[in-house]
Amino acid sequence: MQTFREAGDLNLISRIAALQDKSSFKELHWEGSLEDYLKMVRDNPRITRTAFQRIYDMILSHGKTEYIDNKKRLIRYHFFHDEPNGGRDAVYGLDVPLMKLVNVFKSAAQGYGTEKRVILLHGPVGSSKSTIVRLLKKGLEEYSRTPEGALYTFTWVLDKKGIDGAVHQERFPTPMNEDPLLLIPEDWREKVFADLCPPEAGFKIPTTGDLCPASRLIYRELMAEYKGDFAKVMSHVRVKRLLLSEKDRIGVGTFQPKDEKNQDSTELTGDVNYRKIAEYGSDSDPRAFNFDGEFNIANRGIIEFVEVLKLDVAFLYDLLGASQEHRIKPKKFPQTDIDEVIIGHTNEPEYKKLQNNEFMEALRDRTVKIDIPYITKLNEEVKIYEKDYNSHKIRGKHIAPHTLEMAAMWGVLTRLEEPKKHNLTLLQKLKLYNGKTLPGFTEDNIKELRKEANREGMEGISPRYVQDKISNALVSDKGEGCVNPFMVLNELEGGLRHHSLISSEDQRKRFRELLSVVKGEYEDVVKNEVQRAISADEDAIAKLCGNYIDNIKAYTQREKVRNKYTGQYEEPDERLMRAIEEKIDIPESRKDDFRREIMNYIGALAIEGKTFNYRTNERLHKALELKLFEDQKDSIKLKNLVSSVVDKDTQEKIDIVKDRMIKSYGYCEICSTDVLNFVASIFARGDAKD
Repeated sequence: MQTFREAGDLNLISRIAALQDKSSFKELHWEGSLEDYLKMVRDNPRITRTAFQRIYDMILSHGKTEYIDNKKRLIRYHFFHDEPNGGRDAVYGLDVPLMKLVNVFKSAAQGYGTEKRVILLHGPVGSSKSTIVRLLKKGLEEYSRTPEGALYTFTWVLDKKGIDGAVHQERFPTPMNEDPLLLIPEDWREKVFADLCPPEAGFKIPTTGDLCPASRLIYRELMAEYKGDFAKVMSHVRVKRLLLSEKDRIGVGTFQPKDEKNQDSTELTGDVNYRKIAEYGSDSDPRAFNFDGEFNIANRGIIEFVEVLKLDVAFLYDLLGASQEHRIKPKKFPQTDIDEVIIGHTNEPEYKKLQNNEFMEALRDRTVKIDIPYITKLNEEVKIYEKDYNSHKIRGKHIAPHTLEMAAMWGVLTRLEEPKKHNLTLLQKLKLYNGKTLPGFTEDNIKELRKEANREGMEGISPRYVQDKISNALVSDKGEGCVNPFMVLNELEGGLRHHSLISSEDQRKRFRELLSVVKGEYEDVVKNEVQRAISADEDAIAKLCGNYIDNIKAYTQREKVRNKYTGQYEEPDERLMRAIEEKIDIPESRKDDFRREIMNYIGALAIEGKTFNYRTNERLHKALELKLFEDQKDSIKLKNLVSSVVDKDTQEKIDIVKDRMIKSYGYCEICSTDVLNFVASIFARGDAKD
């Protein structure tokens, strides 16, 4: 296939046409006889799969990853990452609910009963319910265009006399896109299917039911015309590839409740075409009926019910038969077989109404409910915002480091239940859920925390609200081209006054208090970051490390240290050693053990022919950084930064620190200055942590 540039010497239409993959088009629009189709079934019986089997295989075709989370084996299905579309509809942090959903499809694919149920996604607003269904619909469309996901239907080719008396052929596509195998009479199917797909093939052709009323009428009339000659009747059948498409209303349907007074069940099961009554003579002739309700057009695929529990009772009765019996009842026609996945979604208030409605017991009994909560894992929540707010999408504005993380942190905190353990804060609980380790807490403790909070994630702040406030901060005139965490946190707080989903003043107060928790956490984060930037002088750390090692070596071997300036031998510098050790909370009583531990470590490396490097010992590295920070902090007069009067020497040191923050931590000129001033103001208040 030519590229657009390679076809540059042609006219525009020809250049566009050159982009077409004609071989692919031919494959996707294949057409043949029933004989051709039966041979295809013999070669690959899986082209006859049910809608549930097809969706389950579609999900598996994208691959999966198994992993352990707090001693629990979980599966991450790659299908929900939406990789073919660049992750536009990717779902994050919901591996457990998605596993439950896929297990429903797996059970239904194997005919264990869940294929007779309505799948109901239930959860708070903005928890990805619609996104999950949209992924399934879009994925099924794309899967039907692949060789693995191919499925087929048929068209009748009929002889018809024109006004001039001449006979011409008229094509009548079967309106419900049923499988061509339904053309085989039911009492012949067992033998035919056994021949097409013997037991050793490991797959059983699942085709059951009957033709739709329109195809059944044509079949009957042709059988009468040909005096029961099945072969001649089948000569009027052309099998074709079926490409599912929501836009074309083929195999993918969506029903959204409207005003209660205007709801009409014919929207689900079709209605009479009054223009064709004159042609066919009766409104009970199926050819004068439009089988274009959402149930009809979704046959072989999937139907989505938006806010399903807002449906009128008459619609719910249709839903019962469609789920349990896989049949619908079009007006003036018999029960009609369907093969489709019925999936709906609803919010908490509507579901509570269903639970309290005794007339809806039948629907509750035919429903598989899957809770889709908000994300409670910080890293996964951050991915939602990074998808929309990144350097590729946001032009002309810089988003300071930790801005999205702090917004996500507040969102997750609002969804967590207060821990029952008195020695655990809500922020610590968030960190445990996010994979951090805390002294005294094991994986079993984290499992216990999740179990005792069975409503966690079903309440709190929606990601949509956070996204709206990030957008407000981005279009604000503040920040001089850079959006920082405080701008977003202030937007989040300001919006609480008018948030329509906050039901009480106590809840509003709690959300404000959590904003203070996040601001406190941000202070700690940036203080540590500035500290690392200041103490990132590798030469200075190496020099300090060498000095420390010389002193502890002399101390453990009961020797003296030679002063490089005076040349005199002196006692090991206890003050220096303790200044470093205290930074990582080594008590006086344990200093000897720690020093011997370091020397033994160096000795073990020497035996292996390796040289000691402070980076290989995490605790010592941290202690050296903290000590160097303390020394450098004073040398660059960080506390005096806020005075705006800085001498040339100090300014040079500050510029070095800023440069490190820009290169190593993703800051820009504006936010690096802001952060340094902010941290300087903290030290000026005298509340820096040791």
